[in-house]
Amino acid sequence: MNPNDIKTIFESRFGDSAAAIHYAAPGRINLIGEHTDYNGGFVFPGAVTQGIHALILPTEGRTMRLYAADLDTYCEHNLDNAEGPKQNEFRYVYGVAREMMAHGVEVKGFDAVFYGDVPLGAGMSSSAALESCFAFAMNDLFGNNRIDSMTLAKIGQATEHKYIGVKCGIMDQFASVHGKKGCLMRLDCRSGEFEYFPWNPEGYRLVLVNSCVKHELVGSPYNDRRNSCERVAAEIGKTKAGVETLRDCTWDDLERVRAKVSEEDYRRARYVLGEVDRVLAVCDALNRGDYETVGQQMYATHEGLSRDYEVSCEEIDFLNDIAKQCGVTGSRIMGGGFGGCTINLVADNRYNDFITTVQREYKSKFGVDCKIIDVEIGDGARRV
Repeated sequence: MNPNDIKTIFESRFGDSAAAIHYAAPGRINLIGEHTDYNGGFVFPGAVTQGIHALILPTEGRTMRLYAADLDTYCEHNLDNAEGPKQNEFRYVYGVAREMMAHGVEVKGFDAVFYGDVPLGAGMSSSAALESCFAFAMNDLFGNNRIDSMTLAKIGQATEHKYIGVKCGIMDQFASVHGKKGCLMRLDCRSGEFEYFPWNPEGYRLVLVNSCVKHELVGSPYNDRRNSCERVAAEIGKTKAGVETLRDCTWDDLERVRAKVSEEDYRRARYVLGEVDRVLAVCDALNRGDYETVGQQMYATHEGLSRDYEVSCEEIDFLNDIAKQCGVTGSRIMGGGFGGCTINLVADNRYNDFITTVQREYKSKFGVDCKIIDVEIGDGARRV
């Protein structure tokens, strides 16, 4: 699907599209720093060229009429109806509208056709792209762009919390709003400060391998891990002032409360503290142009996510093992977990062998085809 398609579909659904405006927002990759955002730590994401596109036309009244073109689903809903639509693809848009209204933006009715080319279930955060696309659009159409970019990201996060039931951190929405072509970003999730890092690794490329195992983050698997981290931080906070998240804790703090928390909670907290250290190590390595160290840290992250945080699965661990066997520089599970993709830092001279091998071995092992997604770093939410 392309911009011409969305225009044709809009006209067939809603009529003249001449005054409708095209907006887009990207999905994201995250080089390293997984499950650290809601713990106040560091993340290192970048926007990708795949994302959500929407053609939007303001209308009279208070009704939003939405058509999800790639899903072939339709919704018509009054913005003042407190219950909201039942289908998630429309609850995201409705939630963003309600949150924008809570921030003083006079959101009015609108017609919209939207579609995405972010692979669903791949851990590239198609949901954040959808939230960011409509938050940016509503700010532009109804708010005279008075809401700053970080607040737009927080509006997307609040939508996940209140309307979807996922207690996500800020990374996905941040990356979708702030993305910049040719750059990755280090975000301090505690302070909100961030820095762009040029990403043009000569001799290497980023490649996602989609296991085609679809995960669902709504409910206990994701939230249970966040609750584990919060319990450990709360226990440490009983004897140490100023502890709000695990970012405020040291390794000594964690060992001091080990006997007071469950082994499961301890291991999850141990992973988080290690991941904060690994993100900073990657930043130092990139400043030196040392991509081998970057890769080593990625493998260490995967081991922690698989063994301590327990968000991997057989298929993803298999992909990680194949990467090691093929001499891939770095590989790890990417995203919330329970399926999705591995992100791989691959030297150019090993790329063809890796792709051939991983496709052959994965099909032989699981009877399904994995999908290869070459990554290009792109821009954030925008009017097209």
